[in-house]
Amino acid sequence: MPAYNFACVVDDATMRITHVIRGDDHISNTPKQVLLYQALGLDIPIFAHLPLILAKGGGRLSKRSGATAVSEYRQLGFLPQALVNYLLLLGWSPGNDREIIDIQEAAKIFDIRDANKTAAVFDMDKLNWINNYYIKTSPTNKLTDLLTPMIEEKFPGGRNYCSDRQWLENLIKLYQGRINTLSDFLDWADFFFLDEIVVGQDLVEKFLSQDLSKEFSMFIERLERLESFTVASIEEAFRNLVKELNIHSRQLIHPSRVALTVKTIGPGLFDVIYF
Repeated sequence: MPAYNFACVVDDATMRITHVIRGDDHISNTPKQVLLYQALGLDIPIFAHLPLILAKGGGRLSKRSGATAVSEYRQLGFLPQALVNYLLLLGWSPGNDREIIDIQEAAKIFDIRDANKTAAVFDMDKLNWINNYYIKTSPTNKLTDLLTPMIEEKFPGGRNYCSDRQWLENLIKLYQGRINTLSDFLDWADFFFLDEIVVGQDLVEKFLSQDLSKEFSMFIERLERLESFTVASIEEAFRNLVKELNIHSRQLIHPSRVALTVKTIGPGLFDVIYF
């Protein structure tokens, strides 16, 4: 402890540090360091102590609760501006219950005297919400630039799919408002980039236990006969078919979605079929 405090003082003084801003777990070190500054005849910097950032359940942060490298947040698909925005809100507020603020505006209005006096809580749900906002409001072409290398890395044939830039950009736009992170897109839209998909037995039993080969075949035939292959024409063909078969649309919609995507939720079925 003596060596630590002595090294801190000498190091900061050598680097001409004028302001020391650190966690309040260092408050007990400050008077000792002030004495050392005085004993060595050095200028004493201005000290400020900020509350610690805690895990959601209380206690110190762990990797599970958010204490991880910035590079890992990038790999998980968090946008830089979203992470900066969220970190700004840990222990400080721009006022008026604002949740979204960019760093340029924050730099103009920030005052350390406005920092919270109580510990902040690192909440992944809040970070996901903020990241979702930035994904929704980002230009789709920028998101496509970020997602392209991720797709090429994750899927064996990803490079081939990414070669059609317009198709990929439109597909990403379809999911843009639904995902919290860029990696969510890789999970939710994986069936577009896989040569084969496997439907789990639980989904087979729930949605595909009934023999729908006749209905599926009729639907496929109608799609192949469409002069203009659009989301609207796909839906019209589907509605006409279920009307002729005198069945509820859900009897064919849910099985079709599972058969195509191996998922029970997602974008509209007709959008999925179009892409």
